[in-house]
Amino acid sequence: MWRARNQDELASLFDIVVRHALDYLGRDTKHPLSTHEAHQLLRTQLGGDLPAAGQGSTEVLEQFIAAAEPGLSPSTSGRFFGFVTGGAYPVAVATEWLTSIWDQTPVLHVSSPAAAVVEETVAGWLTQLFGLPTATSVGITTGCAAANLIGLAAARHHVLAAVGWDVGSAGLIGAPAPRVLASRGCHVTVTRAARLLGLGGQIHLVDTDEAGRMRLDHLADLLATTHGPLIVCGEVGNVDTGAVDPVAAVAELTHAHGGWLHLDAAFGMWAAASPRLRATVPGLAGLDRADSWATDAHKWLNVPYDCGIALCAHPAAHLAALRAQADYLPSASDGVRHPMDYTPEMSRRARALVLWTTLRHLGADGVAELVERCCALARRMADQLARVDGVTVLAEVTLNQVLVRFTPPPHGRSPDPRDAAAAWDPAAYETPAEDAHTEAVVGAFQRGGVGWASPTRWRGRTALRLSVCNWQTDAATVDAAVAALVTAHRAPPPAAVTAHPPALPRPSHPHDDDLIPEGTA
Repeated sequence: MWRARNQDELASLFDIVVRHALDYLGRDTKHPLSTHEAHQLLRTQLGGDLPAAGQGSTEVLEQFIAAAEPGLSPSTSGRFFGFVTGGAYPVAVATEWLTSIWDQTPVLHVSSPAAAVVEETVAGWLTQLFGLPTATSVGITTGCAAANLIGLAAARHHVLAAVGWDVGSAGLIGAPAPRVLASRGCHVTVTRAARLLGLGGQIHLVDTDEAGRMRLDHLADLLATTHGPLIVCGEVGNVDTGAVDPVAAVAELTHAHGGWLHLDAAFGMWAAASPRLRATVPGLAGLDRADSWATDAHKWLNVPYDCGIALCAHPAAHLAALRAQADYLPSASDGVRHPMDYTPEMSRRARALVLWTTLRHLGADGVAELVERCCALARRMADQLARVDGVTVLAEVTLNQVLVRFTPPPHGRSPDPRDAAAAWDPAAYETPAEDAHTEAVVGAFQRGGVGWASPTRWRGRTALRLSVCNWQTDAATVDAAVAALVTAHRAPPPAAVTAHPPALPRPSHPHDDDLIPEGTA
């Protein structure tokens, strides 16, 4: 009898979820996008003290949906260009439901043989898709914040072992201090990972060019004064411009000094799935010469949050940095791959399941088509905006990021730092009127409902960052967004009305895994 009641309850709950899912996802082409600053309403409906008495599950679920909806971001829409947020393929959504239903714990092979084998299979697929060395080890984790931590942990172990120091047994006190050279445009999670690993005091930033790419001359200068363990951190896809560091040259310089090259490739890694982009995008050639990589599947692969991937060309260093031993755990010599050995988490969701179905659904050709299409749409958007008086495209479109700035009437194009990158002076281009106008355009665009995008700071100036990485985005979507931006630019709202989220002090390169209120990547 209990089982029958339980099945009936599940059927009722699933019916509510399916009806809501179809309604919510089906609204994209019928209703304008909107965001709500209804914080007090949300606190009223979702907050308060925990009731002493419970209530029926279907009633709770329906109340929860109604209460939460006013505060949901429109991030699943193909018209969402904010941060670097992908949507979710239908097969990925369905697989996430199965992942919760099956509720597997892929700590060990024995705790979920299916999840363990799926993860092992996906690791091989990803290595092949990205063109990496066949021996590359892979860990499936929460996102690039964790994946960068994993890559740098392996790097720390490797470079210290090379000078005779076992950080796993001896710790860091008294160890030779590894020097960390990171791109000035690096992601905040790279430097945060270095701090968490005890390397914060050894971070030195490498200057970048007008597009945000690491400057090889400055890297060479820093390397000339580096003596001892070395870790270099590059970017494959600058969070604002999408630019890629000159990876092959950076790898050559790094390895010539006995260092380890880690690449933060949160979204840019997926461009390597396209043979055409790999051959034509500056910097992507030589991607396989790095020592570790970090990327997100919940960005350009369009699987639901969260799903990050850490890859390492040196499995021994990867395992030495993360593997844990205990009497109740299987021996490392049992010949079976255990997922827990490749990430810091033991308790973990079976994230590889959604990777298996999505990659199998798309195939290698489908992934390549997705990233190529998004890049083409980003170029289409930039080309249209560049033809509008008073709009400046601040960097050449490399991948899927478009960075623009708006000049208030009378329209005169703002000075372009690309024209004099070497002598660029932030004070010379500090134009509060342009900042205010750009913020006003962003706010009007967000409120207008045709699309949604987010502001950033680039070279000390306010800019609009548009990211194209949703599988549903098409040419008509892009054209409509451009038209709405032009309308907002030519007839902006009052200057007192600013963009949502409000402009607050924030790092130049916030990250999606932080989920900080003022912006994510």
